[in-house]
Amino acid sequence: MIVWINGTFGAGKTSTARELAGLLPDGTLYDPELIGDAVRRLLPRKRLAEVSDYQDLPSWRRLVVDAAAAVLAETGGVLVVPMTLLRQDYRDEIFGGLAARRIPVRHVLLAPEETILRERLAKRRREEPEPADPRDLTWGADHIPRYLQALSWLTGDAHVIDNGRLTPRETAERIAEAVRTGTAAVCDIVQTPEPTRETVAAGVLLFDDRDRVLLVDPTYKPGWEFPGGVVEAGEAPACAGVREVAEELGLTLDRAPGLLVVDWEPPRSPAYGGLRLLFDGGRLGAADTGRLRLPGPELRAWRFVTEEEAAGLLPRQRYDRLRWALRARERGRPLYLEAGRPTP
Repeated sequence: MIVWINGTFGAGKTSTARELAGLLPDGTLYDPELIGDAVRRLLPRKRLAEVSDYQDLPSWRRLVVDAAAAVLAETGGVLVVPMTLLRQDYRDEIFGGLAARRIPVRHVLLAPEETILRERLAKRRREEPEPADPRDLTWGADHIPRYLQALSWLTGDAHVIDNGRLTPRETAERIAEAVRTGTAAVCDIVQTPEPTRETVAAGVLLFDDRDRVLLVDPTYKPGWEFPGGVVEAGEAPACAGVREVAEELGLTLDRAPGLLVVDWEPPRSPAYGGLRLLFDGGRLGAADTGRLRLPGPELRAWRFVTEEEAAGLLPRQRYDRLRWALRARERGRPLYLEAGRPTP
């Protein structure tokens, strides 16, 4: 299990995490800032100059998950993670990656009042040596507006503790009690288990009356996607697509969808690849569109987009798959692809 202590700079995450690791049975402190330090050393300066925060690096987010899973496998027990996450899509990606490894996460937010935050940051600036980079003097205060903006989703998701008048020990004791009693519930972002070999996945393209295609925004990975998912053992791919549409969007298709493309996705570490099938789920009327829902925690949003708009939302290989699926729909015959390209 992971207890993830969130909050902006100056909230007291690290000092509380040190205390909490000693209170929980088999508690281990795991600080993702160490991953950030390693990434800064490993990546070329040109790549680092393209981002203002190492959290914007996909490699950092991936390594945070991989390292957490490795440490838990080594130590067991509970990992206590002090780390600020103010972007919901980054939180979703990291927590979804942990859920894919069947690692439950209890999300705790330390939320002292803004005046106390600013007092703590000012005291830290007075007491700490002058940093080599002058921007570090205002780093924490500059993030307070982002933190206040993020409160709308943070407070709806995390177990919130106002630790403005609490010591780190008192804060840790409250978190430990919330974990023991279940008051700090497991975050409900879910993901299917990480594959151990090639998989078969089925997606379904649904269209509106303007022939725009429906895309969904998953919480557990970056980039938009088609409704669909991995085909289960013994399940027909078309049936898997119908099942996924019902689970993800609350929509029951009244007919089996027709095949548009079969795409062989080659393995690219750490992914295994496999067969990716896209089916034509047909055109949705206004009544069908009005019934669309997001009943589970896997999806953040849905929208109809043109082919051109999809290019800015889908990862490259998924967009190529969509582009050829639309050509197959126009021609009235399915296509076979490899890595998003028709074979000669």
